[in-house]
Amino acid sequence: MTDPTRYAIPASVPRSTPPSAPRGRLAEWMLANRVQPEGPQSSEGNRDTHAWWKVMCLTGVDYFSTLSYLPAIAALAAGALSPLATLLIVALTLVGMLPMYRRVAKESPHGQGSVAMLERLLPFWRGKIFVLVLLGFVATSWIITITLSSADATVHLVENPYAPAFLHGQEVLITVLLLVVLGGVFLLGFSEAVNVAIPLVAIFLALNAIVIGAGVAEIVRDPSRLADWTQAFAAAGSGFGGIFGPAVIAFPLLVLGLSGFETGVSMMPLISARGATEEERLENRMRNTRKLLTAAAIIMSVYLIASSLVTTVLIPAEEYQQGGGANGRALAYLAHDLLGEGFGTVYDISSVLILWFAGASAMAGLINIVPRYLPSYGMAPDWSRAVRPVVLVYTGVSILITIGFRADVDAQAGAYATGILAMMVSGSVAVTIAALRAHRRRSGIAFAVLTAVLLYALLANVVEKPDGIAISALFIGGIIVISLISRVTRTTELRADRVEFDDEARRFITDSLRRDNTLHVIANKRQAGDTDEYSEKEFRQRDMNPVPASTDVLFLEIDVVDPSAFAGVLTVRGVEVDGYRILRADSAAAPNAIAEILLALRDATGVRPHCYFEWSEGNPIGHLMRYLLLGTGDTPPVVREIIREVEPDPSRRPGIHVGG
Repeated sequence: MTDPTRYAIPASVPRSTPPSAPRGRLAEWMLANRVQPEGPQSSEGNRDTHAWWKVMCLTGVDYFSTLSYLPAIAALAAGALSPLATLLIVALTLVGMLPMYRRVAKESPHGQGSVAMLERLLPFWRGKIFVLVLLGFVATSWIITITLSSADATVHLVENPYAPAFLHGQEVLITVLLLVVLGGVFLLGFSEAVNVAIPLVAIFLALNAIVIGAGVAEIVRDPSRLADWTQAFAAAGSGFGGIFGPAVIAFPLLVLGLSGFETGVSMMPLISARGATEEERLENRMRNTRKLLTAAAIIMSVYLIASSLVTTVLIPAEEYQQGGGANGRALAYLAHDLLGEGFGTVYDISSVLILWFAGASAMAGLINIVPRYLPSYGMAPDWSRAVRPVVLVYTGVSILITIGFRADVDAQAGAYATGILAMMVSGSVAVTIAALRAHRRRSGIAFAVLTAVLLYALLANVVEKPDGIAISALFIGGIIVISLISRVTRTTELRADRVEFDDEARRFITDSLRRDNTLHVIANKRQAGDTDEYSEKEFRQRDMNPVPASTDVLFLEIDVVDPSAFAGVLTVRGVEVDGYRILRADSAAAPNAIAEILLALRDATGVRPHCYFEWSEGNPIGHLMRYLLLGTGDTPPVVREIIREVEPDPSRRPGIHVGG
């Protein structure tokens, strides 16, 4: 048996030109924190993690902040029946959404969410395009969450009775300033964002509990208000259809109160976990994520039911109309009405802060999901894995959208609803398919019913506000165009993180070097893979290319397995066919793999290898398109260009010889 320590090449060779280190303190600071594609275990040392309840607060700034406007939406849409409509949402939360996202957390434990589950269903480019469409909806919902929440915070600010008069008419400027401060918090780091979220959520929930408690006390003090509501409830409709019809109609609007689940799953990498092994830590993180989802759902359900009841009973219906004091701010109205202007102002300040910081939840979701896909697909520059540069990008986009919509909450509502509902539908579809594939028929049927309910809500929203799907389409189109441009510009990059050689491949290389201390490699596109093929290939290459007559040769073959992939580890296997020795590897693109293997041979052995090709027949434009889409084409010129870009010294470049 051959001693592996005597091989001329190690088992693993790092990339020939590792990514350049950032120059300067500013660049180093900007690129310090990076999102890794493989999940939290790959970056535990680079990112702080937190207890699940702390991360719940970061999720909750979006989820819980809907208490600022959801009771008003319910009352405006369903009138006296709004508690019933709210009860439907609570039932959907506890019976449908919570089990669904607990399953999503289990199926995508690295925080990729339902996108990762659906990605596995479609291979090659179909899967990539499908993910880009889903990411378009993700970007729509979370970017609009950032802009809409900040705009809503501005509304609460300027409508406070103590607000200076000069603030009216300055909504766009105020919202932009809120977005800039939000981006600044994330530039400091995730820990700072979590630390800000904890007191905001605690104070906001405490103030809401006081307002709801005061409302219950008022109902107990004056039972006639409850009697008036029961009469209005009875007058609102009779029979099953009369009672549940308005509630069902209002249902699509209230589904927006469920927006925190997807962000909760996306933040799994931020949740601390215990365990002696990587698997134990991952399992513990999944359990902690389920605790986060369950606690958030229960807290929100209690607050929703209680707030809907007291606001519907105590606030006159006309106050919910446009221009009314409770329009979009029912609990704030009660805070001022029941507890005085001083407490009401404190409540308004808390609402402004949590609505402003609700964008933090969406920002964290975007940071944790999008960089896990686009750079790995080659559809974004590698620096887009770094947290701080993408925070600047998202903040800039949010500012442009705010200016474009003039900080109008209603104008953004359609896109907000469309994006969130599309994410929920994708999640329900993913868990339905997962349940059916696991032969859990009852769960599959239950999740299929949930899918139908959410799809109804999505279609109803699209019919009611078609501008939402148009805005989502712009996001999707922008992501696809930018991604494809990036993919084209990165085609000549070295893609593999490292090149690994098995023992047989190492033996072939070692034996070839021992014969004459040279490496001559013949590139071959395997057909039959038999003795005749290799014999004929060697004869033709020696005839058309300057292969020394007495030198030893190795064959190099690349099997393109998934041309839509981009990066990864390149594994080279040694295969022998009747004395002909072949180095084989699977890759997304043949030219890149060949260049990487040749450079690895040079770096590991110190010998400049020579590689021999034949010219390909056909139109050069056709070859280019085949290379971009299928990973093959006219390989020799692309191999040489990749090597030329990597190695500036011509004397150190592996030799590329083409004949025919």
